[in-house]
Amino acid sequence: MPNRVYVEAALREGVTVALPEAVAHHLTSVLRMRAGEAFVIFNGEGGEFDATLDAISKKSVTARIAAHRDVDRESPLSVTLAQCVSKGERMDYTVQKAAELGATEIVPLTSTNSVVKLDAERWEKKLEHWRGVVVSAAEQSGRTRIPKLYPVTPIAQWLGQAQGAKIILAIGATQSLRSMKKPDGPIALLAGPEGDFSADELRAARSAGFESIGMGPRILRTETAGIAALAAIQALWGDWEV
Repeated sequence: MPNRVYVEAALREGVTVALPEAVAHHLTSVLRMRAGEAFVIFNGEGGEFDATLDAISKKSVTARIAAHRDVDRESPLSVTLAQCVSKGERMDYTVQKAAELGATEIVPLTSTNSVVKLDAERWEKKLEHWRGVVVSAAEQSGRTRIPKLYPVTPIAQWLGQAQGAKIILAIGATQSLRSMKKPDGPIALLAGPEGDFSADELRAARSAGFESIGMGPRILRTETAGIAALAAIQALWGDWEV
């Protein structure tokens, strides 16, 4: 697959656009592309465009937009991964793989046993970093839309907002994804923190209509559980062929 970049801009065939500084730096300084070289550009509104670097200077980099291709690599499922925030690169990994695996929405949650506890300013910096991870994963994986990343939310608040078929990954649960009927609409998937859910959180989730699902006889780490469940959901009900 050719180099792909995402821009928040209106795109149409035949126009020349100035690339955002970060995108321009990536193409010209990281990938060392030169004027006339081809790449793919998309804006998350569906499909993608062929493009070529048009002019490169110290002040700006422009691209010439060519043919639009009406491709769609999005999952037929609408899955929200609500992930209790894990420490450091573990959360980066979860956010990245969720985007690759076709999650429609990602909600970072705080919970009783969360290891990471930050003030509002540092949470915003984390969120901006995760946005970059999501965009990069969408570019690399060929997605034509960017998963929506929500602000960090307390788990108790999110439980009342969750929509569709509600699944909580719970240690010791005996029901499996395979035993569930294929959901007709959205899926809300809830994964816990390093210290697992508290007893109160489990009770609140069940009261909110969440079904407890197990992921086999082994206990999965926080950065593994949600991703493993996403992969299984795509294989069972989505667009994976296994």
